Amino acid sequence: MRGIPPRVAVVIVYTAAMCMNGLDSTIVNPALLTIARDFGQPVSAANTVEVAFLVALAVALPVAGWLGDRFGTKRVFLGALAVFTAASAACGLAQNLETLVLARVVQGIAGGLLTPVGMTLLFRAFPPHERMKLSKVLIVPTAAMPALGPPLGGFLTEHLSWHWLFFVNVPIGTAAVLLGVLALREQVEDAEGGFDRKGFLLATPALGLLTYALGFGPAHGWTSPAVAVSAVLGLALLVAACFHLLKAKAPLLELKLLTDKVFASATVLALVTSAGLMGVLFAFPLLYQASLGASALDAGLSVFPEALGLMLASQAVDRLLPRLGPRLLAAPALVLATAVFAALAVPGVAENAWAVRALMFCVGLVLGTAVLTVQIAGFADVPPPAMGQAMGLFTIVRTLGGALGIAVTAAVIAAAGGTDGHGGDAAPGPYRAAILTTAALVALGTLFALRLPKDAPAPPPFDDEPQDEETPVTA
Repeated sequence: MRGIPPRVAVVIVYTAAMCMNGLDSTIVNPALLTIARDFGQPVSAANTVEVAFLVALAVALPVAGWLGDRFGTKRVFLGALAVFTAASAACGLAQNLETLVLARVVQGIAGGLLTPVGMTLLFRAFPPHERMKLSKVLIVPTAAMPALGPPLGGFLTEHLSWHWLFFVNVPIGTAAVLLGVLALREQVEDAEGGFDRKGFLLATPALGLLTYALGFGPAHGWTSPAVAVSAVLGLALLVAACFHLLKAKAPLLELKLLTDKVFASATVLALVTSAGLMGVLFAFPLLYQASLGASALDAGLSVFPEALGLMLASQAVDRLLPRLGPRLLAAPALVLATAVFAALAVPGVAENAWAVRALMFCVGLVLGTAVLTVQIAGFADVPPPAMGQAMGLFTIVRTLGGALGIAVTAAVIAAAGGTDGHGGDAAPGPYRAAILTTAALVALGTLFALRLPKDAPAPPPFDDEPQDEETPVTA
């Protein structure tokens, strides 16, 4: 393992860890009914398994950038990965719902550190002009794994048991930690000004409360006391946190990075595209079941071609971004994505299996092209010392966007005549309305794509300069 170049090791360890984290955001959904039955609990109680993971993940995000800069990205990333792997084993061994939820909380906290710190490791290892080559790596964990989660979760639950949804992480995580310990290099940035305790005490509960409200609002009702109080208090704390972070000398999250037009546009695009993607992955399987009476596994498999489209998108971005530039690649891709999303809601489409497969493939291809382009272009001008802060902020927005997309589509389903947003016996109409809403979210992103730069990142004067000299590291 010591013979593996550090940059190759970064790619391998990052991909393994993010695949685990990406799968865990959606793989449990098809198994919630089975988990509820095994533990003798109602489905609404079993849903806590998923919401607990998302809330814990959101709570950990604000401090991820600071921890990586202060204690070293390698140390924090591998520590979080080890905890995530151990928590996965604990989830698989859980004998009651309370233990499972607690293990999911620990898993979520570790997952919240993995994403921004892992991307910081990756982007510090590769200069901007080389990040286009990373498109094949970035697309797998950030977009393909959430799409693969439902069919894989349905398959494992149906043919083995729901415990294997978590056990699959253990050998992968263990191998990745061992490789990382031996092959990764450490990098510590100066975290000037100490730890921003006030920012932590404001931003952390704000994100946790908002994620809780978005997770339980569609099922429990937006006016239920717990949801309403969480939403109002979360918004109030978020506003207070923003005021503090803008004034602080050494803030926990550097909101001033959003004054950069390109990074700000990329961050907003991450919000709307994540909302659209997670919303359609939530709503379309329900439409498929409502129109055809398909099983949960069949519904999960209906979105699988999207992952194939995403893989092809990574090839397209690698070739087209240097020629067209971010603006000319992302904006048309988002326009096409809007049209494809809307086509999924056309009456009769869900009844045609081949039409479904073709459209889901197109969703992955065109939206994946836009997402990758935005992710590469948004960080082109971010200096290495600020990369941890930028990644933390970007990941928070993207994560909240995914939760918002699911909440909005579930609310539209309920308002349009669905039972509770979870696929009861309602007619297909409410689900089509929800899918059209996701199309509108993606269309909104086109406006911000026009603010991206025309030209792709240019190589430095000496393109063959060793990366070790470009980014100082410590052994």
